[in-house]
Amino acid sequence: MIEMLHNAGIKSEYAYAGGFASIALSLGSWLISRTKKDHSKAQSDRWGIFIGHWAPTFFALGVALKLEEKE
Repeated sequence: MIEMLHNAGIKSEYAYAGGFASIALSLGSWLISRTKKDHSKAQSDRWGIFIGHWAPTFFALGVALKLEEKE
């Protein structure tokens, strides 16, 4: 899969950027959902945690792609 992504032109920098963007999106979605009157605190926390789990995946893909680029 990593080789396929590499051959498709996806660079490790893109995956790292996706990781940082997901952290920002996680914080943003948490803050936005906290401002809505009809959402509970638990729902806001779930949104932030759900999106926050994407970051490690993007960072792991970045590392794998970086190793693929060195070959």
